[in-house]
Amino acid sequence: MKIIQGMANLLRQARSLGGCALTIGNFDGVHRGHQAMLALLGNEARHRGLPSCALTFEPHPRDYFAQKYRQPDLAPARIATLRDKLHELRRCGMERCVILPFDERLAALPAQAFIDQVLIGALGARYVLVGDDFRFGAQRRGDYALLDAAGSAQGFDVARMMSYEVHGLRVSSSEVREALAAGRMADVAALLGRPYAISGHVVHGRKLGRALGASASGADDGFRTLNLRFDHWKPAASGIFVVQVHGLDPDPAAPPLPGVANLGVRPSLDPDDANGGRVLLETHCLAWPERVQQALRGATTPGEAYGKIIRVELLHKLHDELRYDGLEALTRGIAQDCADARAWFAARSAAPT
Repeated sequence: MKIIQGMANLLRQARSLGGCALTIGNFDGVHRGHQAMLALLGNEARHRGLPSCALTFEPHPRDYFAQKYRQPDLAPARIATLRDKLHELRRCGMERCVILPFDERLAALPAQAFIDQVLIGALGARYVLVGDDFRFGAQRRGDYALLDAAGSAQGFDVARMMSYEVHGLRVSSSEVREALAAGRMADVAALLGRPYAISGHVVHGRKLGRALGASASGADDGFRTLNLRFDHWKPAASGIFVVQVHGLDPDPAAPPLPGVANLGVRPSLDPDDANGGRVLLETHCLAWPERVQQALRGATTPGEAYGKIIRVELLHKLHDELRYDGLEALTRGIAQDCADARAWFAARSAAPT
């Protein structure tokens, strides 16, 4: 999938890109409704001999207005990072993805100017597919009727896809956010068509986990964790989860590693840590150190995962983040979470070995 970021890059490449079959949206989570739309777009693109293209925005338009008006509640909780959104768009067969910054200029662009300058002038859209609730342009004044009239007048086809339902429930990013906030991970998986996952490069932390475990058990590796940054201040999910980790082993056929993870801001720790108080997904593999050390046999530094790209699937929520009174209490809490995660896997005949 070809990724084009920014209007300047898009305009530089516009002539060489030619036309496209286009859909527009934030695609947060790339849920089953998005997937159905992307599949329809792909079919139309192939029928018309056009490349398929998804136009998306970063930041989310509501993030922009939340910052502009200093009203953080306006910002939606983020389901997926940009990395994971792009991965799913690629998996759905998109040949191009254009990422435009939602800024003051774009927010003020009238709907007809958006059609003229972006859809036609920059993207060369010859077929445009949108959702039933699609709005665009300054003050969200553009709608399907305006887009359809412009298509008839300016020579591109326009289609609308109605809402997608699963068991009578309309699939939407809002429904996914609600299920994530409530920790209903089975419902999230049904809405997404896959387990909820976060991926990224493993980054350095304070290396406190190995010391916590060592103080409790004398093991050298303790409760060491694989740390991923969640690059948004407001994740849709938070708390302690039973997880499985993909990507540590260089063998793509290797089974995932079971684990337990904390997604959030670590309320029991000093916020002035190595990650500057950012939201982290901290995953402790239950098989550490044997299976992890084996999986990392090809690492640049033996036994270390820093810099590797991993994917962590969040399977079951154990509880919300807790504030512990001291490191000893934190150690006991982590040990109990590990025991609960092992019990969860064992109950499903998938006990870690």
